[in-house]
Amino acid sequence: MRTITQIDVLKRFLVTSILILFFCSSAARSDDETLLTDEFDGLRSGMFSRVLGAHTEYHHIPEATPKGNWAISCFGTGTGPQRAWRVMSDGGKKVMYQSYDNKRAHTNPMVIAGDELWRDYTVSVTFAPESERAQSGLVFRYRNDRCYYFFGVHGNRAVLKMVRHGIAFRKPFEKILAEAPCQWRVGEYLVAKVTVHGERIRAELGSSVVLSAEDPAFSQGKIGLMSDVPTRYREVKVTAGAKEKQAYLDRKAERKQELLDLQGANPRPVVWKKIKTEGFGVGRNLRFGDLDGDGQTDLLIGQVVHHLPNYSEVSCMTAMTFDGKQLWQVGEPDRWKDHLTNDVGFQIHDLDGDGRNEVVYCMNFEIVVADGATGKTKYKAPTPKTDLPKARYPRILGDSLFFCDTRGTGHPRDIVIKDRYRRFWVLNDRLELIWKAACNTGHYPFAYDVDNDGKDELAMGYSLFDDDGTRLWSLDEKLGDHADGVAIVRFREDLQPVLFNSASDEGIFFTDVRGNVLKHHYLGHVQNPAVANFRDDLPGLELVSINFWGNQGIIHFYDAEGNVYHDCEPNQYGSMCLPINWTGRGEEYFVHSANVDEGGMFDGHGRRVVLFPDDAHPDMCNAVLDLTGDCRDEVVVWDPYELWVYTQEDNPKSGKLYKPVRNPMYNYSNYQATVSLPGWSK
Repeated sequence: MRTITQIDVLKRFLVTSILILFFCSSAARSDDETLLTDEFDGLRSGMFSRVLGAHTEYHHIPEATPKGNWAISCFGTGTGPQRAWRVMSDGGKKVMYQSYDNKRAHTNPMVIAGDELWRDYTVSVTFAPESERAQSGLVFRYRNDRCYYFFGVHGNRAVLKMVRHGIAFRKPFEKILAEAPCQWRVGEYLVAKVTVHGERIRAELGSSVVLSAEDPAFSQGKIGLMSDVPTRYREVKVTAGAKEKQAYLDRKAERKQELLDLQGANPRPVVWKKIKTEGFGVGRNLRFGDLDGDGQTDLLIGQVVHHLPNYSEVSCMTAMTFDGKQLWQVGEPDRWKDHLTNDVGFQIHDLDGDGRNEVVYCMNFEIVVADGATGKTKYKAPTPKTDLPKARYPRILGDSLFFCDTRGTGHPRDIVIKDRYRRFWVLNDRLELIWKAACNTGHYPFAYDVDNDGKDELAMGYSLFDDDGTRLWSLDEKLGDHADGVAIVRFREDLQPVLFNSASDEGIFFTDVRGNVLKHHYLGHVQNPAVANFRDDLPGLELVSINFWGNQGIIHFYDAEGNVYHDCEPNQYGSMCLPINWTGRGEEYFVHSANVDEGGMFDGHGRRVVLFPDDAHPDMCNAVLDLTGDCRDEVVVWDPYELWVYTQEDNPKSGKLYKPVRNPMYNYSNYQATVSLPGWSK
């Protein structure tokens, strides 16, 4: 027994010696080449991060895009964390300054740089923490801002750790790989250096601390600066050996060629229509439907008045054709009312089933049913009373409108109207109350005839309600935050329908129709889910979701059984991730944004397979629908000043084409869970 112990000790000594020799020789190599070097002197002094807020959830705005080598990887609610990063001078040299005391464990102020294809490299960062209260240092092999390695100081210790997705609500998984005591003074500059090679990690803090570890979690990724206390970052340098740099350049060229091949196999977007909307235009607050009864899709532009943040109602509606003809206008247009960070209650819908659309909307604490062709009021009623203590107004504004068939009439004549998060009411088509209920409503419901009795059940937030208002089940007492998108879908023909819920900081979970949780993934602030056939090579349908608050831009892909099969982070802002039937071949893509540099259409592997042309088009907002009638979708892109429509260069296309069945346009919302079910033209 004694001999075996000595052999084990000898083995460990030899392995440690080899690692030290390797890293020493790596550090001393003269063939190291630069991948990145930055002293921030190319950046303008002042705020680096801006208060972007919920506007970035489904809008592309320039403030959210990278500056120089760097991008804001995460921001949270409130102005503090969003104003964390600044560029300033310190001793005559530019520094990147993180100015915020972060108290949250599930999100950390972070800026990132580099390439996801970087593998083996050395990164060194000069930084000066201004407090010992929390961690400060560098990030490497960054996959996203929830999956990375960190090296830095926390109090009087140097810490090397691996971080990945959570194990519970707002509780990330962290694994300490190595740590050691260290002496440093608040405000003094430290030099942190990390070398990664395969699974081996060597981390140095100055000349006094050396930590080593092996870990297989992340094999490649970007670098970043991360601190939970005010910290100045002065110099960043990333190097790699000549062979490794060439290998990286080869991988980069291979990726570029793969994307060029995929993009070349898809029809290019070409402009179909352009419309000016200056003065009455808005952000992502359009509705689509046939207003004048000519069989062609028209558009309705809704400006809003904000009573409180995220509490709004329609102030002006402008009805137009896609030829730019104005049909009618209700309310007074105001060019300053173009900003939107939430949903608003207005829709286009044939409410009475006579074959002609009405416009149903909330304005001045009333719910109004108007003629779609003229905008003239047909009838109206007061919105429901709030019945909440200390409410600012006695009646609700009408956070959103949703149509379904709870009475079994065979037509979606019933109207669901809700307040922001607590209560909802079901009205009939004469605006009379059928029933009401309270729950953690989340943002937008979904209707599905669960028991096949010809009447819709209503998935609202974390609850399922029967057609008569009976609550069938609820997870309100078990889950935090709120639902950002919910739907019930049969993902595969041999599987039962399941309910999925992108649940903000609760991540995403799947239940059966009885409310039993089947899968729960703690992936950060998950929202804007979409279901479609994104991959022909996988059975059934797939689901895609994107993160926002605290970790915006992370996209996850799920198979028909609710398992994550891929993730990526193409940029650092939110998106609707709307499925698009671009080719008509049966496999759909999704639109991330219409931005030339960062946006495009992505496939079920996370690859950017269609680019938008660099033609000065607006790229703040986008929507997807078939406007030309060949079954394939067009993309509507707009900002408050103009609207463009893109179609395929080979439009129109004949023959048997894919024609998916989607959420009806009368239930259109910035918070919808988009469902695109398979279908084909005749």
